[in-house]
Amino acid sequence: MKKILSGLLALTVAASLFAAPKDDKVINLWSFTEEVPGMVEKYLAAHPELGYKLNKTIIATTEGAYQPALDQALQAGGKDAPDIYCAEAAFILKYSKGDMQSYAMPYKKLGIKIDKAIKDAEIAPYTVDIGSNRKGEVDALAYQSTGGCFIYRRSVAKQVFGTDNPKTVQEKLGGGSGSWDKFWKAAEECAAKGVAIVSGDGDVWHAVENSSDKGWIVDDKLYIDPKREKFLDYSKNLTDKGWSNQTQDWQDAWFADMKGTGAKPVLGFFGPAWLINYTIAPNCGGSKVGEGTYGDWAVCNSPIGFFWGGTWILANGKTKMSKDKKAVVKDIIEWITLDTSKDGLLYKWANGTLNGEGGTKDTVSSGVVMAKSNGELDFLGGQNMFDYFVPANKYANGKNLTQYDESINLIWRDQVRAYANGQKSRDAAIKDFKQTVSDTLGIDIE
Repeated sequence: MKKILSGLLALTVAASLFAAPKDDKVINLWSFTEEVPGMVEKYLAAHPELGYKLNKTIIATTEGAYQPALDQALQAGGKDAPDIYCAEAAFILKYSKGDMQSYAMPYKKLGIKIDKAIKDAEIAPYTVDIGSNRKGEVDALAYQSTGGCFIYRRSVAKQVFGTDNPKTVQEKLGGGSGSWDKFWKAAEECAAKGVAIVSGDGDVWHAVENSSDKGWIVDDKLYIDPKREKFLDYSKNLTDKGWSNQTQDWQDAWFADMKGTGAKPVLGFFGPAWLINYTIAPNCGGSKVGEGTYGDWAVCNSPIGFFWGGTWILANGKTKMSKDKKAVVKDIIEWITLDTSKDGLLYKWANGTLNGEGGTKDTVSSGVVMAKSNGELDFLGGQNMFDYFVPANKYANGKNLTQYDESINLIWRDQVRAYANGQKSRDAAIKDFKQTVSDTLGIDIE
């Protein structure tokens, strides 16, 4: 299977390279979604005088396919190598600080006055920390800020608590307390009314993972932060006590709970603003108030501060760009990550105007932009989601990430699920987790 996958990745890379236009006025962009390529296409369309075309390569992160292909393309070099490439939170440290950091061009070498730009735009500190290399130079910045909240169904909250008021629901859940205690009491209250407090354990995991004190690797050895180890017990209780619908995130049953057609009504989901725009809303069963669960949602503070996801933009420091192309790459990256004007990507992204009025809104990394943006959504019953998501960013901590998170998380979640389902003991799940990490990644476990 590994040989087949490697062959497919090689073919994917080769196809991309041979498909690239020979014209030197080409920006080669690698990404794992259409999101950033769409931004760059908008920029180039708005600046036809530049004369540049976009050659995009998009490989999904499914089963870890993106990273090996990107690594191969960076290492191969040549005129068709990526000029701009993207990395998400699960593996950005590999490219900003880790094994592939040497390929990233620090923003200051692009000609960006980065320290002043970050200060002027009030860029969220955690996004800067994550995108800085071991010398403290900024190699990458994100356009989103992804502080997390609890996103809940108004009608289900009324069923359980007698109200859908965000402040009251927040109090019931222990929002902003820094403790899970009230949340689990609320889970019992939900269960008594035939309601699951979350869809599956994954909804809790993302809050647990990114609120831990330390990451998976400490002093070059595998480390299980006590906060992450408690997830074993959380998952078990969610399963045994009927506090969830036992779904897996990104699977059909998970999406069904967003539509309200799952096994039991679900109170809500932990996540950042993008989860509303790109996941819950498309799976709610409608496109206007009264259809499916559209309009039946609200946001309140999470019990635990966390962030989830984000996409960072990097420039290739090993490719031989002309002076002209380097200037265009600089302008594109500045427009996406630092421009606070109403013509910049950040403002358009925050206010849902990139593709015209009425688009999806999102929280962005610039405090300046967020201060002049409106997060009111019909989807949330008219609530301004920025009132909760913007403050949530102050709890975000980028210091618990490692370059191995994507791989280790998959192994961890598999073992936790086996324990929660009664397939193995708690001790066996931990033992098997450590051994699998050691066997597959070569990381010291003692």
